[in-house]
Amino acid sequence: MYMNPEELRTNVEKALDEIRPFLQSDGGDISLISIDDKSVKVRLEGNCVGCSVNQMTLKSGVEMTIKKHAPQIEKVINID
Repeated sequence: MYMNPEELRTNVEKALDEIRPFLQSDGGDISLISIDDKSVKVRLEGNCVGCSVNQMTLKSGVEMTIKKHAPQIEKVINID
C-alpha cells in the first residue's frame, strides 16, 4: 500500500506517539528527523542516548511499530 508523503509522515508520527510513552518512562524520547522513500531517520534522546539496549529498542520497538503503521518503510536509522 503506497502512501503519499503527507500520509506517510502522519502514520510515522502516530507510530512514534505510540512508542514515546515507553521511552519517556525511562527518561528518554525520540524525534523524527526525516523520511526518505523507504527509510525513516530518528534521533533517540535523553536516557536513550548511550543506553546499552537502544539498538534493540530501535529494531524491535521503534522499527516494528513504524512498519505496522507504514508498511512501505524498510528500515529505521538512528542519527546521533
